[in-house]
Amino acid sequence: MSVPRTARERARAEITREITDAARRQLAESGAAALSLRAIARELGMVSSALYRYFPSRDDLLTALIIEAYNAIGEAVEEAVATGDTPRARWRAAAAAVRHWAIGHPHEYTLLYGSPVPGYQAPQDTIGPASRVPIAALGIVVKAWESGELAAGAGGMSDELTAQSTEIATQIAPGLPPEYVARTVVAWTQLYGAVTFELTGQLVGSMDPAGPFFEYAVEVMADLIGLPG
Repeated sequence: MSVPRTARERARAEITREITDAARRQLAESGAAALSLRAIARELGMVSSALYRYFPSRDDLLTALIIEAYNAIGEAVEEAVATGDTPRARWRAAAAAVRHWAIGHPHEYTLLYGSPVPGYQAPQDTIGPASRVPIAALGIVVKAWESGELAAGAGGMSDELTAQSTEIATQIAPGLPPEYVARTVVAWTQLYGAVTFELTGQLVGSMDPAGPFFEYAVEVMADLIGLPG
C-alpha cells in the first residue's frame, strides 16, 4: 500500500516537473550544450537560488532529463516486445517502438544518442536506465536461442571481439553464444543509425519517406541476427 504524499512533496514534484518541462523546451530551441539554469529560472519566474534547491547544477538537470528519457524509451520498447508472438515479431515491434519514440521525441533522442554534451559526464545513475533497451533486444535473442530457433552463425570473430561479446553475455545475456551477442549489437547499432539518418534529414531525396526503407532494414537486421519469423 502506497503512502499518500504530503502537500510539500506534491508541491516539490510539481515544481520539479515544471523545471524539467522548461528544460526540454530549451533542448528543442537551443540544444543540450546551451541548457541554462538561469534561463529556466527566468522563464518560470523563479530566482536562481530557488531553482538550485531542486537541481544544484546544469549537470544534475541533464542527468534527470537523460534518466527520464532512457526510462521512457525503455518502457516503450519493453511494452512493444511483449506484444510479439514470435522472435521476429518481437524484434519488429521493438524496432518500431524505437523509431516511433524518436520521431515523437527528437530532442530527447538526440540528447541520448547524439553528440556528447561538452563538459558533461554521465554518472552511474544513468547506466540502469540506459540498459533497458539493449537488455530488451538481447532478451528477444536469448529466448530464441533457448528455444533452438536461431539460425546458425557465420563465425569469423576475432579473439578480442569474442571476449567483448562474452563479457556482455555474462552481464545481461547468460548462456547466449558470443557471436549472437555481436550480431545483435551490429543490428542494434544499425537500427539507431537508420533512425538517426531519418531524424536528421539524411534520407531526404533518397529513401524518403523513410517508412518502407526502415521496415526493410529491420528485416535485414533480423536475418543478420538469425531470428525466425
